[in-house]
Amino acid sequence: MDDRMFRNAMGKFATGVTVITTEVEDQVHGMTANAFMSVSLNPKLVLISIGEKAKMRDRIRQSKTYAVSFLAENQKEVSMQFAGQIKEEREFEFDWLNDMPVIKDALGVLTCNVVGEHEAGDHTLFIGEVTDIRLKEEVEPLVFYQGKYRELTALKESIPN
Repeated sequence: MDDRMFRNAMGKFATGVTVITTEVEDQVHGMTANAFMSVSLNPKLVLISIGEKAKMRDRIRQSKTYAVSFLAENQKEVSMQFAGQIKEEREFEFDWLNDMPVIKDALGVLTCNVVGEHEAGDHTLFIGEVTDIRLKEEVEPLVFYQGKYRELTALKESIPN
C-alpha cells in the first residue's frame, strides 16, 4: 500500500475539526488538527497527535499545557487560518479559559496539563489531563471528511422539530 492509499483510507473517517492552542513566553500559538480523542473518564484524559515537523510540538513540550477548541460549523475560516491555508497576515482575538487561549465561539473548549508524551512514527502523542471545560449549546460542529469541510445536513433533516 502506498502513502496516497493510506491517506485516502484515513479520509474515509469523518472527524470534527479542532484548533490546538498554547502559550509560550506570552505568545499564543495555534494549529488546526483533527487528530484528537478522549482517552479516559477517570482521570479525565484526552490525546492530541502532533507531527514531528510542526512547531507546535516543541511549544507544547515547553509550556506543558494545551487547549483544544472544537470548531463550530461557521468557523471554517478559523480552521483554514490555523492550518496555514490563508496566507495573508490576520489579527486573531482569543478568548481565555483557565488562563489559556481558546477559540471564541467554539462549540466546546477544554484546557489540559500534559501528563504523558509518546513518540509514534512521525508524530508525538500528547496526553493531557483536562483542567477545565466550557460548552456552547445549540451549535453544530465543523466536520472534515475526504479532505473537505462538511455539514451534518442529513442529521439536521432527521431531527424532529
